[in-house]
Amino acid sequence: QVQLVESGGGLVQAGGSLRLSCAVSGRTFSRYAVGWFRQAPGKEREGVAVPRWSDGRPAYADSVKGRFTISRDDAKNTVYLQMNNLKPEDTAVYYCAAREVPATSYGYWGQGTQVTVSS
Repeated sequence: QVQLVESGGGLVQAGGSLRLSCAVSGRTFSRYAVGWFRQAPGKEREGVAVPRWSDGRPAYADSVKGRFTISRDDAKNTVYLQMNNLKPEDTAVYYCAAREVPATSYGYWGQGTQVTVSS
């Protein structure tokens, strides 16, 4: 089973930056894609930076385009979400999720990390 652990969340002032990390571990024999999601209070979970099924290139939510960047370090089995110019509306629990490349849905989820942006 694939395990994912998010880290890097915390409290940051509006306009600040934060980098989230997602460490992927477990017995995996196939390649996987990892995306970032978030759920704000009173709102449904939404995709933030999600690799496209077709080519693996990231699709960003309109609200974060130009501010967030997803990247990965295969040697460390870690996926990052660099968040710049944070806004109060970015406050949410951020999750990373993984899917095997042949799969079309994300079946493995981390526990989430809280990001709070103060105004």
